[in-house]
Amino acid sequence: MSKGNIRVGVTIGDFNGVGMEVIIKTFLDVRILENITPIVYGSAQIASFYRKELEINDFSFNKISNTSEAQENKVNLIHLWEEEIAVEMGKSTDAAGRYAFKSLEAATEDLAAGKIDVLVTAPINKKNIQSDKFNFPGHTEYLTTYSNADDSLMLMVLDRLRVGTITNHIPLKDVSEMLTKDLIFRKIEILQSSLEKDFGIKKPKIAVLGLNPHAGEDGMLGNEEKEVIFPAIEAMQEKGVLVYGPYPSDGFFGSSNFKNFDGILAIYHDQGLTPFKTLVAGAGVNFTAGLPIVRTSPDHGTAYNIAGKGIASEESFRNTVFTAVDIYNNRKVYQEINSNPLKSQKRT
Repeated sequence: MSKGNIRVGVTIGDFNGVGMEVIIKTFLDVRILENITPIVYGSAQIASFYRKELEINDFSFNKISNTSEAQENKVNLIHLWEEEIAVEMGKSTDAAGRYAFKSLEAATEDLAAGKIDVLVTAPINKKNIQSDKFNFPGHTEYLTTYSNADDSLMLMVLDRLRVGTITNHIPLKDVSEMLTKDLIFRKIEILQSSLEKDFGIKKPKIAVLGLNPHAGEDGMLGNEEKEVIFPAIEAMQEKGVLVYGPYPSDGFFGSSNFKNFDGILAIYHDQGLTPFKTLVAGAGVNFTAGLPIVRTSPDHGTAYNIAGKGIASEESFRNTVFTAVDIYNNRKVYQEINSNPLKSQKRT
């Protein structure tokens, strides 16, 4: 395999959802194989089931037992288990969760060992995957722990729109209690660093949203902005970071103001993801910023309601692959420039 090819590890996610469908549809276009070598972690039986179910006859996986057997210009599939598993499209089953973790575990181990360069994860069911080995709200938290990272940032990406969340998968009633100056400070640091290293932006401009309606209306509708959010922003500004806010989220996204920033930090999950998904119309990418590894995922879930119907769009998954490759390349350029200060500092 050429050293120039980026090895993209792909997990199958919940095999009763749309994961295998969007994986196959993405790699049907052979042009995507020009600079990458896909390595899918799953089962030949499940792959064959979906090819037949979707009536896709002009596509096949190259079945291998480990990454060293992966071939260029082919979509490689590491056959992880021999047992026949019942595929029940559109249903949440214990088996689907169990084998989703087998796929994730194998891919993560290969990523840690340098056998693949980036990780792309198909959607999981956050409930049926739970076990002694996976006791996390989602991929983001699992990979943060696996990477021995202090923290990470769930960052939704498409083109110039990048929206992160200060709190992740927690109940809305717990957001205010969890919100601290230190937490906001850390998330701003991660976003600022990621925009420079992963997206090649010099001196990125960051916006932070408020928690309360009208960003608290000067304390009339809540004190979190005055007591927690703004002090964190102010502390980062003193360090030279171009961060501004807090902005009322309705007016921020309702106007064109969001276009003036390289990155946006929402306080809680739906505050950021609802406008993001509305604006990108099913094409977005979920990137875990702040980790030493590169991991991306589509911005949709298992979509049980359309599983196996052949109508799932692969646009988000395809963008997920491209984004992982772009970030990998951007990190290489960043490291090259910063390890040799005589090289050109000209960046986007």
